[in-house]
Amino acid sequence: AERQAQIGHAFNPPDELYREWEATFPYEETPDQQRAIDEVLTDLCTPRPAWRLICGDVGYGKTEVAIRAAIKVALDGKQVAVMVPTTVLAEQHRMTFEKRCAGLPVVIESLSRFRTAAEQRDVIERLGKGLVDIVIGTHRLLSDDVKMRDLGLLVIDEEQRFGVKHKEQMQRWRATVDCIVLSATPIPRTLQMATLGLRDLSLIATPPENRKAVRTIVCRGSDDLLKEGIERELARGGQVFYIRNRTGELAEIAEQLKRLVPSVRAVVAHGQMPEIEIEDAMLTFVRGDANVLVATTIIESGLDIPNANTMFIDRADTFGLAQLYQLRGRVGRAAERAFCYLMVPDRERLTTDGAKRVAVLERFSELGSGIHIASHDLEIRGAGNILGEAQSGHIAEVGYDLYVRMLEEAVAELRSESLGAPVDPEIKVSVTAYLPDTWIPDATQRLLAYKRLAGVRTDEELDNLVEDLADRFGRLPAVAAALVDTLRLRVRALALGVAKVEQGPAAISITLDPRGLLQGDTLLQLVNIRGSRWRLSPDMVLTRTFSREEGDTPLDTGREILEQLLRLGNAPASVLLEIEAESVVDLPAAAPANRTLPGPGLRPPPGSGRLRRMR
Repeated sequence: AERQAQIGHAFNPPDELYREWEATFPYEETPDQQRAIDEVLTDLCTPRPAWRLICGDVGYGKTEVAIRAAIKVALDGKQVAVMVPTTVLAEQHRMTFEKRCAGLPVVIESLSRFRTAAEQRDVIERLGKGLVDIVIGTHRLLSDDVKMRDLGLLVIDEEQRFGVKHKEQMQRWRATVDCIVLSATPIPRTLQMATLGLRDLSLIATPPENRKAVRTIVCRGSDDLLKEGIERELARGGQVFYIRNRTGELAEIAEQLKRLVPSVRAVVAHGQMPEIEIEDAMLTFVRGDANVLVATTIIESGLDIPNANTMFIDRADTFGLAQLYQLRGRVGRAAERAFCYLMVPDRERLTTDGAKRVAVLERFSELGSGIHIASHDLEIRGAGNILGEAQSGHIAEVGYDLYVRMLEEAVAELRSESLGAPVDPEIKVSVTAYLPDTWIPDATQRLLAYKRLAGVRTDEELDNLVEDLADRFGRLPAVAAALVDTLRLRVRALALGVAKVEQGPAAISITLDPRGLLQGDTLLQLVNIRGSRWRLSPDMVLTRTFSREEGDTPLDTGREILEQLLRLGNAPASVLLEIEAESVVDLPAAAPANRTLPGPGLRPPPGSGRLRRMR
């Protein structure tokens, strides 16, 4: 909301140079990918700082969306920071950006453990002077010594890999800077923020041409299974991933695979190795000099090796759902059919959540299922605390619906948007009003009907809901119709912004709220009219007594009175004199004809007579 209220930088629309470079993309954009690109460019060209989540399956072209945005910003003279979770991905992105942007006047650098201390100092110095246009880095970008001269865009890739504290550190950049977040399986909290409207969401669900779904097999690991899977992949000239999250066991596993399949040439990679060794191992595998990579989840993020199309994940039940999905996304990036083996122990050794995660991944193996998996992760783990450090978990203190409503109100207030009703009014009436169980026998359906009725804000919404209930359960009984009449009072009380409406057979009293539509000056003039039925107490309770005729239909009378107050509250100064002449207040017969009333009166609805019955 703070970002919405601030003025950011509006970039120029794409020019001819940008369009010429854009046309060099070697593939045809999918419809969803093109829409995401257009939405990001629109964000950049408006003064409101963007905060957009690009959610798309692995290999669906999220990186190209980020490259298009980065080049637009760089060509306009501002800097771009691309944050990634691993050093391997930082180097791969650097190579991708450099290859894609060849021929453009754009300087691209990386900042990670793969660079020497001297190289890092040089990059940081040039960043401060504005001599580097795009920097791609790991958490190293968050260090205090990294200063950007004129940052215009922040791109966070594989957002689910960053903790809340890392994201809070990015806040020092983000106040007026456009921000794009890329993720195939956003963490529950991020997905929740997108669905609440705290982030704009672009969904890339169209698969690239000729892409096949990864065949996912849940099984118990065995030597026969490993031998068969590896031999099949090597026979078609491909490569194999073997994932195990125990660094001390990787070398032993590599030797075991060589014994099972003599043609295996295995390399090992994990995060505790020196950077040079990691780089050598990855390059050996990328070049095809090794045909099996035994690794930890270091290969999880963004690694693009189209020739590797078989993966074994040992003890898959111990991995997070997003982790499993990202790992599976390392295979199946070409036209060949890919296989992913989720190796788990006996069912009795699985935890409840572990079994759920593996079952979800097995079920959602078709193309474009990342958003479904993220939704199930949200369901399994809970939405987290939007303002705390927990990225998953349940908002138990105030209840979910109330929490979301409080959040929406806070955001709307900071955005200077109309909140609709400033308060939620309390309605007390002297009639019996409820939904009888003889009309809606099922308790769950009755509760849902109450919830839907409680959420109405306009007469149109209420009419549609009543029509729907009547269609499903038959004609409304008298007590249900009385409840609907009471809700019509509430609709008008919401529009007036009053705190409470209490109605008896002889009078109606309205407790005002300082944030409401009715103000003291106007009401005092109304109260001071000679013969007025209105009274205003010092604690701002407005009371109107009923005539005998009005008391026969108190709900209709109360609704009309609130409608009249609503017109009075909305009436501009130029029309106040017009509605005085048709005041609902009965003046004594002896009143002089040319008497000027000291304040506005109230006009009944046109064509309605004094009272209108509800249909």
